[in-house]
Amino acid sequence: MISYASSVKKELTALKVHPEHAKAELAAFLRMNSVLHLHDHRFSLDITTENPAIARRIFMLLKQAYQVEPLLLVSRKMKLKKNNQYLVRLQQNVNEVLSDLQIATAKTGIVTRVPSQIRTSRQRAMSYLRGAFLATGSVNNPETSRYHLEIYSVYQDHNDDLMQLMNGFFNLNAHTTKRRNGFIVYLKEAEKIGDFLHIIGAVNAMLAFEDLRIMRDMRNSVNRLVNCDTANLRKTATAAAKQVEDIKLLSHQMGLENLPQKLQVLARFRLENPELSLKEVAEKVPDGPISKSGVNHRFTKLHQMAQRIQQEYILLQKKATSDC
Repeated sequence: MISYASSVKKELTALKVHPEHAKAELAAFLRMNSVLHLHDHRFSLDITTENPAIARRIFMLLKQAYQVEPLLLVSRKMKLKKNNQYLVRLQQNVNEVLSDLQIATAKTGIVTRVPSQIRTSRQRAMSYLRGAFLATGSVNNPETSRYHLEIYSVYQDHNDDLMQLMNGFFNLNAHTTKRRNGFIVYLKEAEKIGDFLHIIGAVNAMLAFEDLRIMRDMRNSVNRLVNCDTANLRKTATAAAKQVEDIKLLSHQMGLENLPQKLQVLARFRLENPELSLKEVAEKVPDGPISKSGVNHRFTKLHQMAQRIQQEYILLQKKATSDC
């Protein structure tokens, strides 16, 4: 079964983008998920992924943006999960591509920061974030117990730039933290994750995310209400049982006919209707209706009388024991 994160990436790989914006997407992906090799005094750039749709997209973006013919190789992993592994290898104009995307130059070497023309352009920022998510991003299924989206970076300054893009242009309230041998920028708020998916172009995935989130939140709300109702019912049943117990004790020890009239009416009505809530008793008691506080005051009187009888009985038991 395809994961939610995989479905997001599958949708992203089908998007059509303007050539200049495609370069921003390429810049992110190659900066975060490519390896530079030197063979016979010539550079080659390798991009490895287990996602065939991502491999095809990088292949096509390189071909369209730079009129080059990358190699596309497929191999099978032999350890753990034996999935196919896809390698896109660029052997033509490697220096020119890396320089144009400001990933590496002869003068400065590897550039880890997000290029300024991307940091100052909303459209390029959207494409760059899409490339970054395709390269190292992940998002939890909204049906799980927590909402979480993250993008992994090796370099801290690049990670900080990603956070600035997310917060500066789009106010996503992104945060960063250290993770293993690198850093992550992450989102925890469900609405912000939905916004991010929309920003990078995963509209269908965003709508699915919102549907699942709403259903999950609704289920949680229903469960809370049910739990609350259950607790209230349990509390009502416990209180009613205690009231019946008090009344039976009074009936056995002194007779209900010897109670004050109002307490007598309430006591007989409760014995006949042990399932009613305090509110229902207040509304239906024969000499009512009365307020909930009024009927609660009467039950308190009955309880106090029952307690006195119990205390007197205990004292008599102790006295009888001592006399023996």
